[in-house]
Amino acid sequence: MQDFSIKSISDLESISYQVKWQYFEKLVAWIFDQNGFCAEQNVVVKFGGQKRQFDVIAEKYDKIFLVECKKWKSSKQKLSALKSAVKKHAERCEMYSIKEGKEVYPVIVTLLEEDITDHDGVPIVPIMKLDWFLNNCE
Repeated sequence: MQDFSIKSISDLESISYQVKWQYFEKLVAWIFDQNGFCAEQNVVVKFGGQKRQFDVIAEKYDKIFLVECKKWKSSKQKLSALKSAVKKHAERCEMYSIKEGKEVYPVIVTLLEEDITDHDGVPIVPIMKLDWFLNNCE
């Protein structure tokens, strides 16, 4: 795993803005790793004849987070686009849960803090608050 040399919240913020989206996903996986999760990135799962990709799958004990990363830099991203992303991600997560027979927790991780913190029960967490979220979610 790449060492991002993050020693402060400002390091995290700077790196989050600078990296390409692929490394943003790696950064999200790294944060899960730092919190004791076993995190995999870009996992493709087959459901019958269909394939679905998850940006990050993180597991600790019996808790499985299925993560969709959105590195939208502009506030021009419409709320409807975020809600649409949540809906698609929730559908993928439900398929995964049925296939694996396990309870899963969908989450969207964003670069910026959005106008909403959850939609249809799916948390929307800015990367700057991901560590706090992982340490405070039930």
